[in-house]
Amino acid sequence: MTGPRLTPLVQSLPATVPFVGPEAQERASGRRFVARRGANESLFGPSPKVGDAIRDAATGTWKYGDPESFELKQMLGGHLGVAPECVAVGEGIDGLLGYLARMCVAEGDSVVTSDGAYPTFNYHVNGFGGVLHKVPYRDDREDLGALIAKAAEVEAKLIYLSNPDNPMGTWHDAEAVNGMIDHVPDGTLLVLDEAYAEFAPDSTVPELDPDFLRFFLRRSFSKAYGLAGMRIGYAIGHPDLIRSFDKVRNHFGMCRPSQWAALAALNDQAYLGEVVAKVTASREHISNIARDNGLTPLPSATNFVAIDCGSDGTLAKAVLDALISKGVFVRMPLVAPQNRCIRVTCGPEAEMSAFAKALPAALEAAKNHISA
Repeated sequence: MTGPRLTPLVQSLPATVPFVGPEAQERASGRRFVARRGANESLFGPSPKVGDAIRDAATGTWKYGDPESFELKQMLGGHLGVAPECVAVGEGIDGLLGYLARMCVAEGDSVVTSDGAYPTFNYHVNGFGGVLHKVPYRDDREDLGALIAKAAEVEAKLIYLSNPDNPMGTWHDAEAVNGMIDHVPDGTLLVLDEAYAEFAPDSTVPELDPDFLRFFLRRSFSKAYGLAGMRIGYAIGHPDLIRSFDKVRNHFGMCRPSQWAALAALNDQAYLGEVVAKVTASREHISNIARDNGLTPLPSATNFVAIDCGSDGTLAKAVLDALISKGVFVRMPLVAPQNRCIRVTCGPEAEMSAFAKALPAALEAAKNHISA
């Protein structure tokens, strides 16, 4: 008896996922984390209006969500100053990435990204048989010129750029991003990931120009709006690009409670401002904790701080493992030299105290482990 007849591409791929979730780590260790500081979720939670909206939507869960996300697209268009026809909605940024890869990437197509950038993008490109071409970071930031040069060299279908950046928290200003957009090669689509845009200085985010056919911007309700568990992402692009996107997306992928939650969150900009202020204060608190322990925090425009542990990936991994053993969940970049850092999500005082308490002992344990 033969098994399922998988495609040769699927058979060739490793059995892996971009991230191992904190729940899986808790199951493996047999204990719960006391501080969940690694997934860049909003530890401050969503607007109180979101809970009310979800409760109102709960009695209607026998109905599919609106496959066009009509109300949400209308509200997003008004909020962003673009026509609703320029907006696509999907199951978080990860879902949008999967549909984009399905739309643009065939086997053998070239795609350009930074070495060490958001790994879920690579996961989807590999899943459709694309060929990834990577350029290194420069001074802990994605190298805009190198990305453009590589895209021209390999005739890339897509360029991926996150700004502000994950996993480093660094950023380029809008002028630099606009300069990059001006040099996107013909036939190439720039995928600009602005999942952390709400936390960044105003000078970071370029003006939206959905008339530009080689530009596809993606944002999320998972970070500043505190809706990571609801899986709501959206994209901005030329209407022709959005119509092509609609050909491949899951039209019933957005459930009704998620749609209502997003509407409620978007309609409470005052609460969003409160969260951004709390994150700004938390970034400084994390940076001070790092400095108090002889470590160097990197400047951040996100809801996390990358902390330079002062050596290389071996030491950073030992610090991460020691923190996890003490119940503090953090993550780290995967590629050198960025992997000299650990990455700590912003959060309220109780979470901060747990990190501050665990870090000195984790550093000592890590150094003892390395010297043993």
